[in-house]
Amino acid sequence: MLSKTAETMPHIRLAILLAVLIPLPLLALVRGPATPTAVRFGRLVDGSGAVTTDAVIVIDGDKIAGVRTGTGAIPRGATVIDLRPYTAIPGLIDAHTHMTYYWDPASGTTPLNQPRRPAGVTTVLAGENARRTLQTGVTTVRDLGASNDIDYAMRDLINMGRMTGPRMFVAGQGLSAGRGGPNPDLFRQQAEMRIAAGSDWVKIYGSRGSFQSVDTTQTVTFDEMKAAIDAAHAKGHRVAVHSYGASGVKDAVRAGADSVEHGIELDDETIAEMVARGTVWVPTIDHNRYYIDARDEYRFAPETILPLQSYIDKNLESTRRAFKAGVKIAMGSDAVYSMFGQNTRELGWFIKAGMTPAQALATATTIPAALLGHEHDLGALKPGYFADIVAVDGDPTRSIDVVINHVKWVMKSGKVIRFSAPE
Repeated sequence: MLSKTAETMPHIRLAILLAVLIPLPLLALVRGPATPTAVRFGRLVDGSGAVTTDAVIVIDGDKIAGVRTGTGAIPRGATVIDLRPYTAIPGLIDAHTHMTYYWDPASGTTPLNQPRRPAGVTTVLAGENARRTLQTGVTTVRDLGASNDIDYAMRDLINMGRMTGPRMFVAGQGLSAGRGGPNPDLFRQQAEMRIAAGSDWVKIYGSRGSFQSVDTTQTVTFDEMKAAIDAAHAKGHRVAVHSYGASGVKDAVRAGADSVEHGIELDDETIAEMVARGTVWVPTIDHNRYYIDARDEYRFAPETILPLQSYIDKNLESTRRAFKAGVKIAMGSDAVYSMFGQNTRELGWFIKAGMTPAQALATATTIPAALLGHEHDLGALKPGYFADIVAVDGDPTRSIDVVINHVKWVMKSGKVIRFSAPE
């Protein structure tokens, strides 16, 4: 008699042969169709603020197949996830991060005084920043400035499923003013080089200002900005311009920037131009709050704190005026080092600037999705969109704090990333 092992050997060989010879799509047909997933929610709030009660989101692979209501909407044979105590919102988008900035608080260093690491080591370590960001409900980020191609590596590893993190749109090394005086042609060449290297976006550092410094001095001219922006646009890529001060924001808008980062003391002319052109403003109010709170980690001098607070006040006032005038505003944390996990606190400042909770939610969903050119597959809970879904405990149309502090469950591209059982 043959042993059980011997009896099964031909079947094992056949399975191996099929796996090797049959293309993966055909092999999926041999195995049968994948089982859909149906996630039930007591309430669904889309990026537009529209509310659906007793909602069922049907997921097929990494996309949403349908949004329905009631028990009868669950497909036969579907895997059911019951989250009816919670409210569904779209996966959030952080329009300004620096995911590669990693720091270990137990290292005995400060964030800005760490020893240099090989790029490969930083790539692995920065995976922690990516995981912490995803835990906040942020399933997509635009990363604006990194060295040594580390952001390219993180983006690609996440897309390959080899690293856990939000979907990343990256800019590589930002363009900065040189020492030889204005040189528009050099900026054009550098923009083209960034795109050739693999950048999704081009980032221009149009002024001073970073970390504890709130220096607003403009460092890149209008002609240099326009040369880089025109070159990027000619290749189908978009441009973000960093400017702490009003003159740099004005020139960035006039030069055709797709978004402007930071900025204070915007005049009425600049705000009107932003509205007319559809320029998106990412004010990043909260990142200076973070620097104040983390001053001991950074060992900032006491005299740097008052200017940071003054900048916050001016930043908030400009945001209030811009929002009232109709400027499109997107949530951007400008997260670095120990700020990851605090990515959505910017939304609280937007409420202070006069937004309703639903309008604040749009700054992290529909507005940045359109900025990224992905308004048809990100930022909403609709058929054909990526299955990026966040469950929150409470009503985000009444309080944005629900989105900031009460995320209970996160799904990205149809895969559950975080789960807290309903009480």
